Amino acid sequence: MTAVLVDSDGINFGELAPEIDSLLQQGVVSYRRDPLEADRIFRQALDAAPTELAVYFCLYKTHTYRGRLDEARSIAERGLREAAHQAGWSPDWRSWQPQAEPPDGAGRFALYTLKALAFIYLRKDEQKQAHELLAALRRLDPTGAVGWPVVAALAEGLQ
Repeated sequence: MTAVLVDSDGINFGELAPEIDSLLQQGVVSYRRDPLEADRIFRQALDAAPTELAVYFCLYKTHTYRGRLDEARSIAERGLREAAHQAGWSPDWRSWQPQAEPPDGAGRFALYTLKALAFIYLRKDEQKQAHELLAALRRLDPTGAVGWPVVAALAEGLQ
């Protein structure tokens, strides 16, 4: 996944069609004052570009921030399926195999979204599911490139 950076021109979501980037920028700005409007804008972007992974990221992040964890989980799972499809991986993350090199692009987004799902499950107090995802991440991303060790430390602190 391309790093998300903030600069004077907004957030860098990577290479997106200008109209989709514009919607995501509007959604980010709207989120601070009107989360419901931001959600509407992000969903408009998703309807227009259902293969753009950054849109799923915006949606599941904002729903997680707002504590709308069931919605965050649902959107993250949709984004995970799309990322797996784009990476040429099985839709079932349990069957994924470690790569010789850490994946880029859709593969990295898929692993990052597994981490996000682990965090969402921890917030929902569904530790069994969170630990299952973290175990997969240990196997798929042994160096912790997508940041899962932070979520694993949170999980350990909850035991």
